[in-house]
Amino acid sequence: MPDGAHLCASLRIWAVPAPDRVPTGITTSPCHRSTRTRQCAPCTQPCAWRQCEVGVTCVTVVATPAYEGVPVGDQTSDYIIIGAGSSGSVLARRLLDAGHSVHVIEAGPVDSNPNIHSPQGWPALLLSDNDWKVMTTPQHHAADRSLYWPRGKMLGGSSSMNGMIYIRGHRDDYDAWAAAGNTGWGWDAVLPLFKRSEDHEDGASEFHGSGGPLHVSRLQNLHPASQAFVDAAVALGHPLTEDFNAKMMEGVGFNHATIKDGRRHSAWQAFVAPVLENSALTVTTDALVTRLVLDGARAIGVEYVTAAGTQIARAAAEIIVSAGTIGSPKILQLSGIGARDDLDAAGIERRVELPGVGKNLHDHLLVGNIYATGEPLVPGRNNLLEAQLFAHSSQADDDAPDLQPLFLHLPYPTDGGRVPEQGYTIAPGLVAPRSRGTLRVASADPATAPIVDPNILADDYDVEALADAVIMCRQIGGHDAFAPFRPTEYVPETTPVTRDEIRALIRALAGTYHHQVGTCRMGVDDHAVVDPALRVVGVSGLRVVDASIMPTIPRGNTNAPSIMIGEKASDLILSDI
Repeated sequence: MPDGAHLCASLRIWAVPAPDRVPTGITTSPCHRSTRTRQCAPCTQPCAWRQCEVGVTCVTVVATPAYEGVPVGDQTSDYIIIGAGSSGSVLARRLLDAGHSVHVIEAGPVDSNPNIHSPQGWPALLLSDNDWKVMTTPQHHAADRSLYWPRGKMLGGSSSMNGMIYIRGHRDDYDAWAAAGNTGWGWDAVLPLFKRSEDHEDGASEFHGSGGPLHVSRLQNLHPASQAFVDAAVALGHPLTEDFNAKMMEGVGFNHATIKDGRRHSAWQAFVAPVLENSALTVTTDALVTRLVLDGARAIGVEYVTAAGTQIARAAAEIIVSAGTIGSPKILQLSGIGARDDLDAAGIERRVELPGVGKNLHDHLLVGNIYATGEPLVPGRNNLLEAQLFAHSSQADDDAPDLQPLFLHLPYPTDGGRVPEQGYTIAPGLVAPRSRGTLRVASADPATAPIVDPNILADDYDVEALADAVIMCRQIGGHDAFAPFRPTEYVPETTPVTRDEIRALIRALAGTYHHQVGTCRMGVDDHAVVDPALRVVGVSGLRVVDASIMPTIPRGNTNAPSIMIGEKASDLILSDI
C-alpha cells in the first residue's frame, strides 16, 4: 500500500496523496464524474481525480487504469463477478470473507453521485449517467407505447437508485419455486438467508435478523400525506399492517427501508464498501463486458472494454454473471449461449444452444393515478415512498395478495406524461403478472442495446386485476382523509366510469414498477437457463446470480429477494469447494 493511503470516507475507494497511485488490486476506471483530470505519475493514462476530506487530510482520489502495468490476460482471480448490483455485491463479500480472491467488473462508475446517497435523490437519477435508460419495443397491448425502464448503472446497481423499500415477497412465492423442482428454494430454506443479511433496527426476531451487513430501518418523521393514505385505507376496511415481512403481508402500512443514518444503504455500501481494503478484492468500473471466454464448454475468462482498451480477466474457479435481468442474458447471448434463432439473427456464432436465454421476461406494473394539490406539500424526509397496500383483486385465486398499490408524495407519471406542479400519486400496482415477454441481442455489437419486449398486459388477468386496483386506489384517493390537501384529479383527466374505460386507461398509462425478472430462469426442465445451484446449463465454471434467475416474480419489491439470491449463491458455491 502506498504511504499515506486512506479509504475515502465519502467515496469508499482508495484515496492517496498525489502523486502516488491506487494500490494494486483496487482498481477503478475513469471517471468519477469530476470536473478535472490530469496525469498522475507514474501512470501513462489520464486519471479522474477530485479533492475530498479524510479526517483533516486533504487527499486526491485517483482512478488508475484497470490492470495498469499488468499484461492483458495475466490478471487471474479465483472468482470473477460481472455486475456490482444487489446480488453481486453480496456474493463478493461472502467469497472474500471465505478467503477467496474476487474481481468485480462493473459497467457503471463509482457511486459518487450525491443523489445516490440521499434517500430523496432517486428521481434525479432517472435518465442520468447512472441509468441504463432501457427502452422496450412498442407494446401491442399497451397502446403501442415504448416503455422506459430505469436500471442502475453504478456500483450498487439498481440498489443505488431504487426506492429503498425492503420487501421480501410472500412465502408462497418461494414455496412455488421449490414445488417446480428448485430444491432448497422454499420459504423455510430462504428465510434464514434473508435474516443473515439483515441488521434490522428492531433487532433479531422470528422474521428479522440482527448484526448482518444490511441495515433495515423503520421510517421516522412520516409525511402527512402518507399518513392520510394509511388512514383512508384503514377507514375503507383494509387492515393495518405493522410489518409486511412478518406474519401478515396483506393490509396497509408504512415501509421498512434500506436507509442507515439518513443515507441510502445500497448493497454495495452495505456489503463491499466496508472491506475495500481487502487485498484479495479487485474492482474495475466503467468496464463494458463484451463476451465470456470459453474453452470448449467451460468458461475461463471475461473480455471487457475500458478507457484503456480491450482486456481479459481470468477466473481460476468460476465466473458469475450478475448483470441483472437485462444485462445477464445479453452477456450470455453475446458469448454464443442462447436460442438458435436469436443468435443467428444477431450474427453470433453458436457455442451452446440454450433456448431459454432471454425468455420469461416479466415485471410488476404500476398505473398513473395523480392528484394535484392546492399548495405544495411539505418536503419529504425519507424515501418519498413511505406507504403502500397489499390486497387481493377479484381475480386472485390463492392466499397471496396480487396487488401492491403504492403511495408517493410526489407526482409520478407511469407513462412519462404530464404532471402537476405539486401533488401526490396513489399508484395501482400489480405484483402477480401472468404476461411474459422476451429479450434478445440486436447484433453482435456489445454497445448496442438489446431488443426488450416484455409483452405487458397480454394476459387478460393482468388487465382485470389492475382494473380492480384502479378502483381501489381511486376510492382511497376520494376519502376525506385527504381533504386538508385540497386535491383535484389530474391523471386521469376524466373520471373513468365503465369497466371498459378503466381497461383503456390501464393500456394507456401502465408502466414499470422497476422489478424486471426471469430472463435466465432457474429450473429443471428443458428451457431452464440455470439449475437450482444457479449453474448455467451446458457450461461449466459459469453461474448466473441475480433477479434474472427467478422463475416467477415474488409479490413485492425485488431488491431484498435479489440480496437473498446472492446469499444463497454464496452457500452453493462454497459448498462445492
